[in-house]
Amino acid sequence: MDEVSKFINLYSLGVIPLRVVLASLTWVLHDYLVTLYDEMKLVWPQRWSFGKIMFLWIRYYTIALLVFDTLQIHIFARPGVVTDDLCVAMDPITRLAGAISLWSIEIVMQVRIYALYRCSKKIALFNGILFLASIGNFLWIMVYNFERRRTLIAGSIHLPLPGCPSINGGIQWAQWIPATAFEGVLLCFALYKTAKTCSDHVRFQKRVRLSDILLQDNILYFFAVTSLLIFNNLMVVGATRIPWFGFGPFHAALGIITTRMLLHLIEYANSTQILAWDSNGPIKTEISDAIFAVRSDEDSNLESTNLMSAVFDTDLEGQSEPTLPEHQSMSEVSRPTAGPSTISHLSSVASSSSTIPRWYHNYLRG
Repeated sequence: MDEVSKFINLYSLGVIPLRVVLASLTWVLHDYLVTLYDEMKLVWPQRWSFGKIMFLWIRYYTIALLVFDTLQIHIFARPGVVTDDLCVAMDPITRLAGAISLWSIEIVMQVRIYALYRCSKKIALFNGILFLASIGNFLWIMVYNFERRRTLIAGSIHLPLPGCPSINGGIQWAQWIPATAFEGVLLCFALYKTAKTCSDHVRFQKRVRLSDILLQDNILYFFAVTSLLIFNNLMVVGATRIPWFGFGPFHAALGIITTRMLLHLIEYANSTQILAWDSNGPIKTEISDAIFAVRSDEDSNLESTNLMSAVFDTDLEGQSEPTLPEHQSMSEVSRPTAGPSTISHLSSVASSSSTIPRWYHNYLRG
């Protein structure tokens, strides 16, 4: 390939991330505005917990990451900005920034697997070891590629390209292989659990439970994340005709599907009630934090369990410990019956006009 053809090819490849990252940022901001009402209604009123912190961290780190991607790509596209040292240094920075987002999401996925398998410490330990191994392999490959990045782009850095040369060589194709393999393991755990409980669900299940929502979301969510990683690997390998889009779509998609999955689970869990009894009659106890779900101890002998909040912050202060009839388990979860809302503190937030800004209502209508 002569110098002119090489320049045209690299210039065309460099323009693609410039345009795609803007679409990715727009996608993230639009999704944020669309789901902001749900966040204010379902997440903000909850007590501070591990689940709430992880949701907010993934939610807003994704937005910050897309802003960083957009600024970095477009500033570097200005003539005279990029240098050899800057291009070499920025490559591992962008990869590490994206990896932090992915690792945060993988922590959420591990907790969901932990919940599905009745808080099995063995499975949690197994997944934790694989998780740390995937991080170690990622960092080793990143350092290896960093040391050889200058040589890889030396023949193209002098060209008037929009930013750093879009060249992926060496073993950069293996950068996301450890994470993809780990996602595959988590997907297999979810598939196995679904296959094992599917027949029992069809035969005996009488109502929708939180465990069913968890299983349904796990399959779709884990499959989507694994597919994104595979697609990203195909772009890096360069063996296909898929051009390099940059990390923008990858970062945006991971953040959006994770936050929507968590909002879906919280919305369902917050519309359920736990029934108990005391001397005055039935008590309707609110589930105020159900971002992550774990089994109830009283269901430890059941094949398919009713899943509760990992933090399980219930409002029982000042009440005597409830006693249950023999036929009713504290772990039983049912949909709310007609009558007053069982989540009054969330309803008051949703109905308060002062909580939801006027401009946001106008955005939803428009």
